[in-house]
Order: sequence, then structure tokens, then C-alpha cells
Amino acid sequence: MEKDVIILGSTGSIGRQSLDVIESLGGRVRALTANRNIDLLEQQIRKFKPELAAVADKKAAETLAVRVSDLPVRIVSGMEGLVEAASLPSGDTVITAVMGMVGLKPTLAAIRQGKRIALANKETLVCAGHLVMKAAEEHGAEIIPVDSEHSAIFQSLEGNSKKEIKQILLTASGGPFRGFTEEQLKNVTKADALKHPNWAMGQKITIDSATMMNKGLEFIEAMHLFKVTPEQIKVLIHPQSIIHSMVEYVDNSVIAQMGPPDMRIPIQYALTWPERMAGPANKIDFLKVGSLTFEEPDLNVFKCLALAMDAAKRSDSSCAVMNGANEAAVDLFLREKIGFTEIYDLVSETVAKFGGAMTNTVDEIIELDTEARSFVYGKA
Repeated sequence: MEKDVIILGSTGSIGRQSLDVIESLGGRVRALTANRNIDLLEQQIRKFKPELAAVADKKAAETLAVRVSDLPVRIVSGMEGLVEAASLPSGDTVITAVMGMVGLKPTLAAIRQGKRIALANKETLVCAGHLVMKAAEEHGAEIIPVDSEHSAIFQSLEGNSKKEIKQILLTASGGPFRGFTEEQLKNVTKADALKHPNWAMGQKITIDSATMMNKGLEFIEAMHLFKVTPEQIKVLIHPQSIIHSMVEYVDNSVIAQMGPPDMRIPIQYALTWPERMAGPANKIDFLKVGSLTFEEPDLNVFKCLALAMDAAKRSDSSCAVMNGANEAAVDLFLREKIGFTEIYDLVSETVAKFGGAMTNTVDEIIELDTEARSFVYGKA
């Protein structure tokens, strides 16, 4: 694979799996970034020998610089460092695996350089999809989704016109609380919520899967990526996580992408598209899969999904506010400051208070995001 790759968020789950894929396919790593896990980042630097590494925390970056002073790697820090890494001239592909709003500015910086964006950062499109997709068109940057669901839609659209889409069928596992009542959700613990039945992911996205906010964010993301209306997207619960999503066309035929719940498949496809290559991902065994089933999501129980779907229908700042409030609320839940169902309570209250504004610039979006987070933290 002749790719020069920059990984934003190399120490997280997607970042680590991305390095597995790159190592298997023979790509080159030009830059790595992390928040503050410099122990793992140092190991990655020594193995993959990038020319640049960025650490969000300045003191951690200074410590890392001392540790790797024997290597020809430059260490930078902060948002400026993240943007510099994303813009590195020697890299042609950027995997955006950072979590949260921190991914917005570096992703836009890479887009302005005309790079391929292997997009694994939902918040970039949820908060600023109108700005990001416009910039990609203006600068000729390719945005290839890494989320398993959006990769499945992307693959199911190949060779077909988007004008022929009748609807997108966005699948969801249902998370650990599928079938629960609203009353049962009030008593779930952090440990319960972190036990996803199918996927191994970071803590924040695992909690989002438990509340089904994750599917709501993907709903919004799909609107921007594939230029469809909210009415053209239907969420289906598919507990087996084998069909990763489907596209139904105007002639009522349906094309689906299937595979094991292994994120290395969509990561690899984002790097190798339009080609396919043998890689490290697991193989699906249909004889062991058994049946494939589907259900309607219960929007009266999983209110975060309903909230996100409603926000998607609005042309104001609701999506950006909801995302910031959700990140703060999930953080509070993970620190056991609030209960599970209070995540929705806090997010919906924040959207009601701040969701009516219009946002036309990145700075306006970031300011609203900050206000939403502050409001949620102030309630705890």
C-alpha cells in the first residue's frame, strides 16, 4: 500500500487498529498524535518512526521529547501541534481518530491541503457538517468514512447514483440495554454500560452506544456524508452486528455490506479505496452466525436517539449543542457524578436552552460547544 499516513489519536482504539492495518499493508506513518498517553505513543514512535508527533498536553509533550531525543522525530503540542500534524506535507492520508470536538480544526486543516480524510471522528460532521463538506468540495479532499456503518453505506453506494437512493437503513446493535424499560435504565451502573455485547471500543463511544446517542450522531453524520434528508434514513436494531448498514434504492432493491464486528475492515478500506487488499481483519463464518434479526428502536426508552433525530431535522445549532452537552454528560457519568438516565436529562435541557442559534463559522460552533459543556458541568 503506497500511502503516507497521519494518525490523529494513535493511542486510542481506532488509532491502534489503524497501525495494525498499516503494518500489515506496508504503509508509511508520517505523524502520530495523542492526548497524554506518552508511554504508548513512545512505543509507537520507536516502532513506526514518524517524523512528527503531537501531544495535546504541553508538559507531557516536553517529557516525551526528552524520552525520544535519540530519534529523528519532532515533538509538538497543543491544538497548534495537532493542526501541524494534520497538515504535514509528507502525509497524503489523515485518519481522524481523535474523540470529540478537538478533531474539527485539524480535520479542516487537512482538508484545505487536499488530503484524503479517513474519518472516524463523528463530531466533525455532527457539529460542522455544512462547513466540512463544503470545504472538501472546494479543496478536492476525499472524505472516506471509517465508522463501520458509514463505510457500509459508502460501499453499498459504489457504482450507483445517490439520486437513486430511496432510503438508508442504518443498523445498530442495540447496545447492552436492548429490550430494557425506561425504569430499568434508571438503575444501570457504569460497569453495566461499559459491557458492549459486540464491539470493543473506547469508554465514551461505549456509553454513547448504551444510550444510543451514538446512533443519533451517526444519523446526523450520514445526512452530511451522503447528502440525504432525515426522512431518507431509517434506524434498524440488528443485534448480531453482521450487516453494518444497507441502502435501499428506488427500484426497492437493497444492497448491504456484511462482515464481522472488526473495525480493521472499514479502516483498511478507507486507506485502500477504490482497491481492496488482503489484510489483518477477521473472516466471517456464516455457519456460526446463524440468524440475522431486525427490530425497531424504542424511542420512548432510548430518548437520546430520538433527541438526535429531532436535532437533525433542524437547521440551527442544535446538533453542535447536543454533541457538546453529551460529551460533558458522559464524562460526568463515567466519573459517577450522575446516573445513566440523567445523561439524556442534561443534554435535552441544554439543547432547549442553547439550540436555537445559527452557526456559520468554526469559531461560533466552538463557542457554543463551550457554553453547552459549561452549562452541563454547572448542573452536576
